[in-house]
Amino acid sequence: MTDRTGQGRTTPSHTGRVLRPRAWPSPVRAMTRILNADGSPPVPAPAGSGRSGVVDCALYIDGKRQPGDWGYADALEAARREEHGFVWIGLHQPELAEMTAIAETYGLHELAVEDAVKAEQRPKLERFGEVSFLVLRTARYCEHTELTETSEVVETGQVMLFIGPNFLISVRHGDACRLSPVRADLETKQELLLQGPWAVAYGVTDRVVDLYLEVAEQLEDDLDQLEAEVFDRNSHGRIQRIYQMKRELVEFKRAVVPLQRPLMTLTSQMNREVPKEIRRYFRDVQDHLSRTVEQVNSYDDLLNSILQARLAQVTVDQNNDMRKIAAWAAIAAFWTGVAGIYGMNFENMPELKMTYGYPVVLALMLGVSLALYRWFRRNGWL
Repeated sequence: MTDRTGQGRTTPSHTGRVLRPRAWPSPVRAMTRILNADGSPPVPAPAGSGRSGVVDCALYIDGKRQPGDWGYADALEAARREEHGFVWIGLHQPELAEMTAIAETYGLHELAVEDAVKAEQRPKLERFGEVSFLVLRTARYCEHTELTETSEVVETGQVMLFIGPNFLISVRHGDACRLSPVRADLETKQELLLQGPWAVAYGVTDRVVDLYLEVAEQLEDDLDQLEAEVFDRNSHGRIQRIYQMKRELVEFKRAVVPLQRPLMTLTSQMNREVPKEIRRYFRDVQDHLSRTVEQVNSYDDLLNSILQARLAQVTVDQNNDMRKIAAWAAIAAFWTGVAGIYGMNFENMPELKMTYGYPVVLALMLGVSLALYRWFRRNGWL
């Protein structure tokens, strides 16, 4: 986990209270001035004037969700007044103006905000002052009746998590992993939610990795079917289908493999940001991820073997076709040679004056052709 700022420390005031600075307001304003030509700060779209990316905003105190509809600013103020209070804001593909306004309130860094809006990141874990930024790639298996050259087997998306002292902001892109089941499950586990925002981070990561396991199991069925078709004598598996499966597997691999390093950081004994109890939960997620990585690597090797086998089959089929062509050409060459000799119109040629010379030559040509055919057939050329 890298701290890209070195800031975010608390400072005691003359009254003895601990002042929590609003980290990174100036960089966010700077980004706002760059993005808005007139320099005016963006504000969330009023109700009814546009789509809001906020799916749910909840305040949790002592592991229990508080009733009522909360705005993200009011919820943060209420959470800071409580010892065991935090806010979980769920966003789905938010607009830049709305995301920037939330960043102003929660002190999010401009680089992380930009990554959250664009959603073109590899799995990673970064630290900006007191806020950790965790990027996850989500994956979901796409049902299909038959694997074709254009079949979409794996659908991917992204989930970004901003984890602060009193809040967690989840930003979801795509529908590969919905977080409403995660929220519903965590709200039944009060003791877990008492651990704070990192408990939510664990719940989301666990859900993402569980979906990896489901995708891996269903990919195994597709690979078994593809392998059976390639080695079936009555079937001719197209290389395009194998290549399409290879592309889908590579997309899935890009989501799974890079997540190993962030999870190693979260489970490290040197990591003091994550509560000790939550680190134990993250180790369980890491075990599941390791198993998925092993499966994906084995699938990749298997698919390479299937592709090489199919290419070898194509080469063998081409050699068989060439042998058949060569065998029939050898048979036809004998007829051509005999006909060519007797077509030279010389007077002194054998059997020209023979009464049965013509049928004898035809019989000889047929006999030799039959002998050549049987010889080629016995040697597997025809």
